[in-house]
Amino acid sequence: MSETTFPNAGPNASRARHPSASRGAMPGDLPRRDRLARIVRVDHAGEYGAKRIYEGQIAVIGKGRHGKTLRHMAEQELEHLEYFEKQLTRRRVRPTLLQPLWHVTGFLLGAGTALLGERAAMACTVAVEEVIERHYEAQLKELGPDEQELADSIRKFQAEEVEHRDIGLVNEAELAAGYPVLTAAIKAGTRAVIWVAERV
Repeated sequence: MSETTFPNAGPNASRARHPSASRGAMPGDLPRRDRLARIVRVDHAGEYGAKRIYEGQIAVIGKGRHGKTLRHMAEQELEHLEYFEKQLTRRRVRPTLLQPLWHVTGFLLGAGTALLGERAAMACTVAVEEVIERHYEAQLKELGPDEQELADSIRKFQAEEVEHRDIGLVNEAELAAGYPVLTAAIKAGTRAVIWVAERV
């Protein structure tokens, strides 16, 4: 894909609009292709984990009053996952080697919080989606105009993750027993998973 050009701009205008390009390469920076591979890998891992969290919650409380809502959010996560699966193939990027672990731990997190009650399940959604929303925002600041399609998709998914967070808040997530401790632990775990999935 060719770089975007702007009227009355010099030959380096499109380059300057890319955050990492505008400051120049720094010691320790990954090559651009490797950084893009990390982005696609970690986003695929995250959407896979989110899918498994909702499957765990649906297995426990899917027949209750939140069943339809949980299935709606799970369907959106599946759409995100399928997009990043295609990106892995198109860019020849391997998925994280720890995907079998996410398969188990994602489901257990979803089922475990659902067993604590509907509010705890919603608190889990709030915690995870707040981390993912900020994670996507950081990625959007890295992507240049040559990755507009990827950026547009991430921006769409980010909006849907915010929607999920808001659903959790509307459904009394903050009234879950031990909400501050529960969400802090889930956020810390989610950030750790992101760090590992980028690299392994």
